[in-house]
Amino acid sequence: MSHAPARTSLRSVPELSYLNADNVARYRAVMRFMYKEYQRLRYWLRPEEVYEGVAAWEVLDGYTLEQCQQDLERLKEWGNLASRHDGGRALTLEEYMRKKSQYLLTPYAIEIERMLETLEKIKGYGGSLETTYFDTIAECLQQIRLNSAFFEPGQALAHWEKLQHAFKTMHENAADFIASMHSIQAEEMLATEAFLAMKESLTEYLQHFVRGLQKSAYIIEGRLNQIPESVGETYLEAVLKDELRKPRIEEGPSPEELLEDYRQGWANLQRWFIGSAQHPSELVLLERATKETIARVVRSALRLQERRRAGLSRKKDLETLGQWFASLDSVEEAHLLAAYTFGLFPSRHLQGEDDRSSDRADLSMWQERPNVRAIRTRSRRRVERTGISPVKRHDEKRRVHREEVERQLKEEGAFLEELASKGTLKISEMGVLTAKRRLLFLQWIGRCTAHPGRSFVAADGTRVTLEKPADGSEAVLRCEDGELVLPDYRLTFSKEEALTHV
Repeated sequence: MSHAPARTSLRSVPELSYLNADNVARYRAVMRFMYKEYQRLRYWLRPEEVYEGVAAWEVLDGYTLEQCQQDLERLKEWGNLASRHDGGRALTLEEYMRKKSQYLLTPYAIEIERMLETLEKIKGYGGSLETTYFDTIAECLQQIRLNSAFFEPGQALAHWEKLQHAFKTMHENAADFIASMHSIQAEEMLATEAFLAMKESLTEYLQHFVRGLQKSAYIIEGRLNQIPESVGETYLEAVLKDELRKPRIEEGPSPEELLEDYRQGWANLQRWFIGSAQHPSELVLLERATKETIARVVRSALRLQERRRAGLSRKKDLETLGQWFASLDSVEEAHLLAAYTFGLFPSRHLQGEDDRSSDRADLSMWQERPNVRAIRTRSRRRVERTGISPVKRHDEKRRVHREEVERQLKEEGAFLEELASKGTLKISEMGVLTAKRRLLFLQWIGRCTAHPGRSFVAADGTRVTLEKPADGSEAVLRCEDGELVLPDYRLTFSKEEALTHV
């Protein structure tokens, strides 16, 4: 369960102002020197000490003690420093006249400098895929399941910190490593020849993590499911007691807020490994991302190997292949050899109607009649005209086409007269049809179903009406080239009705 942040946590952060101020170099030099002294356990510093330390670095030209004093006061206004009066004796008149103070880094300033120091060391995403963290998490869960009510004072908090450290480190390292594999540097590295040398080790590294993840995931998921809610609550209350035993000088979160934070951490652990009914677990997403990275590495290696082989001469291989083709006795064997050797050729999409002699799905393309299509060249070179050509006459083509159309109409009319003589006919009462008659019959059914009135008028004036079976029964339409299961339609052929509509 997520909680809205407190209003105080959404305030502005003036402590970050010195990172973008006009004199950012001076402010950062002062803050870095005081942070280094803080690490050496020197907390309260006088302005003279800060000035001498910054001047020794020789990074600021013309830096004076007055400027250092101004910078310290400005940093104090932003909340980066706290000050107190320096009660030491003044050795000179200037020290006596000047207001003497000592300065200390505030907690906000310490964390900001610590963050900046960490950022300066980042060279990339980094990260790693380690399975040892899964073993640590599984071991901690086993101890919670068996000893949640028997922790000695101080053990529960140490155990909780160990569990959360393993969980957080594992999650952050894995996320950083997967992100590094999708960075620009990784893209460039996967495209170089040097990647082939490390391909095997990288793939093995990723596969080892996936195997360890799959092995430990079921253990962790099972142990989380074996821990009842009451046992988990008892464990978190023991952690809270250990935290409250620690002496606190400054005001911190209330016990209720601490317990809610622990519950949120426990819920995050369960969500990461178990998930919910609406969303898969983060563990599943990590496994999926790792497998996709393995596939990406393998694909990159294959592309590099193919690019390397592309520059080699294949003259002898092609000569051997040509002799192999020449030794074959039939076209069928040549087709098989070409399929094994070259695979599928790149397809070209040609627009037009496919004139097939049959609708059989199992009919090979080699048994079909070829469809001739005229392909226009894509070359930009202009073809020179050889002269004026006369207009071509297509009388013969028109005559052949007209005869073909008349023949088809005559066949359709004969088939219609044959069916119209019966008046009404069901699919189950049809005999065996030829391929051409089947195409005509299915075309009539299609025209009827497409019309709102479930009927149409044929070319010779015959009206064909289609009725669906009321009981939804089916029938088999038998043809010379196969059988087709259809609803047992009733077709009515009426010449007189069609003529009245004309």
